[in-house]
Amino acid sequence: MTEAAPVSLRQCRVLVAEDEYMIADEIAEALVDAGAVVLGPISTVKEALDLIKAEPEIDGALLDVNLKGETSWLVVDALLARRVPMVLATGYEASAIPPLYVDLPRCEKPVGMTDLTRAIARQIANLKH
Repeated sequence: MTEAAPVSLRQCRVLVAEDEYMIADEIAEALVDAGAVVLGPISTVKEALDLIKAEPEIDGALLDVNLKGETSWLVVDALLARRVPMVLATGYEASAIPPLYVDLPRCEKPVGMTDLTRAIARQIANLKH
């Protein structure tokens, strides 16, 4: 059971790309608790790219940097092209992030669900202002 999220993501459509089932489920539950509509969770780069093409409205995204052994930079690029705010979730050190993406918000695993929810809520709010 996740702790109650202290933020509201009411009706925000948030893509979740995470390949570890238990983590993906916990993220989705925390987002739903905060009022979000969860897109996914999905676990591969291909699924993420297909979902991005199919979904006309994505308000934010939480992305694992490594999805089933493949880096998610193509997904990041597709979201950046659509100006979708995102937060990267990763166990990688900052030095492993390519220079093009070092300014993207990042939460290091293990990360609490409240922190992750707050991070994406901040990014979505920043884009709306």
